[in-house]
Amino acid sequence: MLGVAIVGVGMIAKYHARALGEIPGVRVVALITRNRANAEKLCAELGLKCEVYTDLAQALKQPGVDLVTICTPSGAHLEPAALAAAAGKHVVVEKPLEISLERCDRIIDACDKHRVKLCTIFPSRFADASVVLKEAITAGRFGRLTLGETTCKWWRSQAYYDEGGWKGTQALDGGGALMNQAIHNVDLLQWMMGMPTHIAGFTAMLAHERIEVEDTAVACLRFGNGALGVIQATTSVHPGYPKTIAVHGNRGSAVIEQEDVLRWDFDPEVAKDQEVRERFAQKVGASGGASNPASISHEYHRRQLADFIKAIETGGEPLVDGQEGRKAVQIILGIYQAAKTGRTVEIAGA
Repeated sequence: MLGVAIVGVGMIAKYHARALGEIPGVRVVALITRNRANAEKLCAELGLKCEVYTDLAQALKQPGVDLVTICTPSGAHLEPAALAAAAGKHVVVEKPLEISLERCDRIIDACDKHRVKLCTIFPSRFADASVVLKEAITAGRFGRLTLGETTCKWWRSQAYYDEGGWKGTQALDGGGALMNQAIHNVDLLQWMMGMPTHIAGFTAMLAHERIEVEDTAVACLRFGNGALGVIQATTSVHPGYPKTIAVHGNRGSAVIEQEDVLRWDFDPEVAKDQEVRERFAQKVGASGGASNPASISHEYHRRQLADFIKAIETGGEPLVDGQEGRKAVQIILGIYQAAKTGRTVEIAGA
């Protein structure tokens, strides 16, 4: 059995624990938290039979820990990730990888130095509709890519930010609607379109109080292939709507809302196109977290964690490693810089 230790026992830890429990040959062997009562509550809720620690260093000394998954607040990913890597454990980090590029790079460097594998959680890449869209792009179905769009018009109440003590703070959240919620959209857009070379954007805090970050953001991008892009991200749009991604080219267009394909148009048409429309024509029924962060499935976490475990077992590479996870953070920080300075930001190395 491959033993997993989960650091942090908040809401997202439940998704990791449930997902890991459905992967053969894997077992959660430890929970690490500052509050033992919270860990014991999680064990009771999910039927976990594992050890509870208040000190990660102590947990890492125990036999049977092969992999550590980090579910702490965003700005507290580096320290446990680096400690786990130094102990020779493979590392999974919930999104974002970290809240600055310097801290992202320190995680990546630690895992490289100690020769352990690193995965950044972006489960939307494992959704069936996302996979089909990526395959169509890779196959050249769109011709020349011209425009990529993504929206995350979500709603979060003031109570959401007031609970827990870290949400909406610069130090631990690292940003607002972009860094916490729409980062999944940003990752999908760059996975489909490539990294942008130039970014312009605006951010604002319009519908909440007592938070240090944005609840509304828009950005325009120019990608390396010449295509243009648009990002809309909010936690200020009541009641919240399903996320969307759209890819357009001079030979085709596709629009996806959550897991529903709204448009799938190509020239020339192939037989598979009608199959795609029929397969993804039905509403999936879930909001995808548009108004309630707890209303998402753990299935795509399961798929991504299974991909990572396969990489460990085979010596291959996971679909979303540390460098892939870093890209969305770089784009979002570029939007923040553009909004702050009022100038178009050029992305280094893109």
